[in-house]
Amino acid sequence: MPVPVNPILDDKIASLDVWHLKLPVNSVRDHGIGAVSDKIDILVVKLTTSSGAVGYGEASPWSVFTGTAEASFAAIDRYMRPHIIGCHLSNWRSILAVCRDCVAHCTEAKAAVETAFYDLVGHCSGLSVAMLLGGVVKTKIPLSCSLANPDFDADIELCKRLSQDNVNIVKLKAGFSTHAFDMMRLEVLAKEFPDFKVRVDFNQGLHPDEALMRVRDVASMQPDFIEQPVKAPLFSLMAEIRNAIDIPLLADESVFNMHDLLRAIDQKICDGISIKIMKTGSLSGSCQLSEVAAAAGLVCYGGDMFETGLAHMAGVHMIAAAPHITLGCEFYQAKYYLETDILENPFPIEDGHVLVPETPGLGVVVDENKVHHYSINHSTG
Repeated sequence: MPVPVNPILDDKIASLDVWHLKLPVNSVRDHGIGAVSDKIDILVVKLTTSSGAVGYGEASPWSVFTGTAEASFAAIDRYMRPHIIGCHLSNWRSILAVCRDCVAHCTEAKAAVETAFYDLVGHCSGLSVAMLLGGVVKTKIPLSCSLANPDFDADIELCKRLSQDNVNIVKLKAGFSTHAFDMMRLEVLAKEFPDFKVRVDFNQGLHPDEALMRVRDVASMQPDFIEQPVKAPLFSLMAEIRNAIDIPLLADESVFNMHDLLRAIDQKICDGISIKIMKTGSLSGSCQLSEVAAAAGLVCYGGDMFETGLAHMAGVHMIAAAPHITLGCEFYQAKYYLETDILENPFPIEDGHVLVPETPGLGVVVDENKVHHYSINHSTG
């Protein structure tokens, strides 16, 4: 006897909207592979059913890391749309499987569409996204904030604000300037903010000829971990650096997906990985990545791209359902970097932690007035 389908879940997807937004930020941020200033590019996806239920998702590309906003827009609007419109919501997992295969790469676009489906199904079923991913294993997540301003005095002021907010984990972006600048900043942080847990991320910024020397010096400052010192393909050099230091070495750009992870485990390039839904292209896939990493003895960290609170919240639900992501999250930009977020209510940070919503779907409300205000391109249908 067939299992009855919830009438709401049997609705058809009536429309898909995608917007390309340019959002102002409050400072320059310099990373090992590039700098960001003035504005960031994001996409917002909205799915609407025939009965009027909606779900939102976000793509947060960076051209030097995952890809471009224009490519993500085309992936959603031209290639995924035909496989979504008119389909029954009850077939959402099959729809996502087709969307994953209908266009190569474009992981941010795939993450946005999957997030919108999870949000929509959550609203229709009365379940949070974390529950749909398997269940909530944590109700709050320690927050880390990155320090990447070439004006270090400005970052010191940010640290004072973080300290007042009880955010005591920071990640120093290194490798975009001189070695002396990196070491000076580590020494100042140790002296002026002794209660901070400090992590260091090179974002692939070191030349192979100097990488080992510079990482050894940074390791002497005893940070929590050191992340991705060299270019993503340099697995042998990552393994050499890992063997030369007594600080955990994390891989970020070297590990996008399961294939990368299995190769990283085999070649012993790292002690842990940074998991981002914009790299995997999937909330569920990110959870699976953490399970395999943990089985191999690797620790996991919840990273982000240049995001709003909408993408942050997708990552929050993913981490809330992933017991092996234990090093906290980096979802600080909605509060500490954007001039304005696109959510109606402030992103939920309290006492140095991000709070996991218990309400259906993502548990946030998108301010469509802001979406329209900052949009430079929109497609609907």
